[in-house]
Amino acid sequence: MSDPVRPFLRELAVNPIGEIALLAWQEGAVTPLYFGESDFVTPAFIRDAAKRALDDGKTFYTYANGIAELRAAIKTYTDRLYDVDLDPARITVPGSAMLSVVMALQCLIATGDNIVIVSPVWPNIVMAAQATGAEVRFAPLACGPDGRWRFDLDAVDALCDARTKAVFVCSPGNPTGWIMRRAEQENLLALARDRGFAILADEVYARIVYDSDVAPSFLEVASAEDPVFVINSFSKNWAMTGWRIGWLTAPASLYTPLQTLAGVDNTGATVFAQYGALAALTDPRGESFIAEMRERCRRGRALIDAAAQRSNRVKPLRIEGAFYAFLEIEGLTDSRALARRLVTEAKVGVAPGAAFGPGNDSFIRLCFALDEKTLAPALDRLFSAL
Repeated sequence: MSDPVRPFLRELAVNPIGEIALLAWQEGAVTPLYFGESDFVTPAFIRDAAKRALDDGKTFYTYANGIAELRAAIKTYTDRLYDVDLDPARITVPGSAMLSVVMALQCLIATGDNIVIVSPVWPNIVMAAQATGAEVRFAPLACGPDGRWRFDLDAVDALCDARTKAVFVCSPGNPTGWIMRRAEQENLLALARDRGFAILADEVYARIVYDSDVAPSFLEVASAEDPVFVINSFSKNWAMTGWRIGWLTAPASLYTPLQTLAGVDNTGATVFAQYGALAALTDPRGESFIAEMRERCRRGRALIDAAAQRSNRVKPLRIEGAFYAFLEIEGLTDSRALARRLVTEAKVGVAPGAAFGPGNDSFIRLCFALDEKTLAPALDRLFSAL
């Protein structure tokens, strides 16, 4: 009897980050640096707004693309950050940012198409693209001796052909902390227009930057009808990882199809959670919390830098944004084995570099968005083990 289940599903590998997290949970008393989240609890004013929404009976179906108040607040927030006039029809709030990625892929990919992904990259992006039937092609960033990652437009161009439907870029980068410059965005957009592919821009970490208030956005350079899909989230800026609320900014002509697709995929984001997200954007304490988050990350980055400089095995790095250190370890050839050993021997959980695409098995990723009293001793144990 033939098997009706797609071969892709049978062959789907376990995310190596989840593998290490499971081992850490079984081991107990492990400092978790493997996931992309702070140890901040969601601010009380956001939680209170969601509670009020529950008490007010906000528990029914609503607009699949997000409540009107939240979409209006996202427009205001975006306009202020980037000095643009964003058409609210371009905004969809379907649920998590990862769902926004999936919906963008559903708009673009048919079986047999391909997508070019700028890497190193979070593994779920690769798996989501493959789940739509796409062939994934990796365009690696290059890391120089100064520890700075660099984008290669020619490498992207060389990977594109008639079946290339999209290029995926995450800036600020997970796991690298790389930030795409305005000129690089303009050049990639020009190539997209010339070659006829879309751009999927993950800008979830746009506010967690260290030399400015916000990272450059494709929304500043693309027109309303350019095939550019910008993904954003409440998870990182406002410590709302468990809320699963993000948003997608897409070409204006896709308003109705995306509203329909949001209904098919998720019937819309959790209603009372959207009122918490609304408070994050409209309450002045939302910006204050982002500043606090950024300062916590800045202190964590300094601890990583100091530890790396004392090590004779870790190459120098320059972290421009996000809250990860992607450390290249001299002599390392099996990052999963090292990550497992760090859990049991150093009681520290890290993400193996192998999770982030080919050619990264000499790296490990650490999230440093933790309180110094937690992070500092964990780094001491980790670097002693190295």
